Amino acid sequence: MQATLDPIQRQPVSEALYQQLKGRILSGDFQPGERLPSERMLSEASGINRGAVREAVKRLQQAGLIAVRQGGNHEVLDFLQEAGPELLPSLLIGGEGFNPKVVCDLMAMRSVLAPEIAATAARRGSVALHANLCGLCEDMRARQADLPALQRLALAFWQALVVGSDNVAFRLSFNALRKSYLQAWDALTLPMAGEFRDIARLQGIADAVGSRDAAAAFAAAKAHVGLGESAIQQLFGQTT
Repeated sequence: MQATLDPIQRQPVSEALYQQLKGRILSGDFQPGERLPSERMLSEASGINRGAVREAVKRLQQAGLIAVRQGGNHEVLDFLQEAGPELLPSLLIGGEGFNPKVVCDLMAMRSVLAPEIAATAARRGSVALHANLCGLCEDMRARQADLPALQRLALAFWQALVVGSDNVAFRLSFNALRKSYLQAWDALTLPMAGEFRDIARLQGIADAVGSRDAAAAFAAAKAHVGLGESAIQQLFGQTT
């Protein structure tokens, strides 16, 4: 593979090179098993110093995109086998806009994760969490005509819920979903309006947290996020 890269224009240069190489790996320009160009070649092609190149390459390795093999060669890995959910935001948007499959896959992941988060938060729920969730629901009822406000408050509700679950794995997975969601924030406001306006089920989750009823929290969350998943699947013409 010829090491042809766009000149790095903005600081920090290591971040710019990392993003450019990551994009080429994710798009398939660099295939699994292929060697990444040497640091010298990357430096010459991008016009940045070897230290910045080395830092960018190290980040690719940390992201599970490349591995250092014998002789110091950097081999491109199959990211679907090696990488983690932190790559989801990068996969969501490509050169032609949103990737419909990734959008629907993210919504499917959310539909699995959200009920578990709600149930766990209910089992571990506190008076303070219950009060916070109820307050957010009250704010949503007061802003029912303001869809962007409902969207912001809904995200705050789930952020509070995942923190209340006190589960590290849930929190890190939620972080990846949130970062992906924020990239598509404006595009999702109208398609997911039905979910944002479903305040009754969010209140049901809050009440289940207050009574420590994990089953009720699970059921309400599953029905609630199912509204958004169905809307996005319909938008992109995909089925479960």
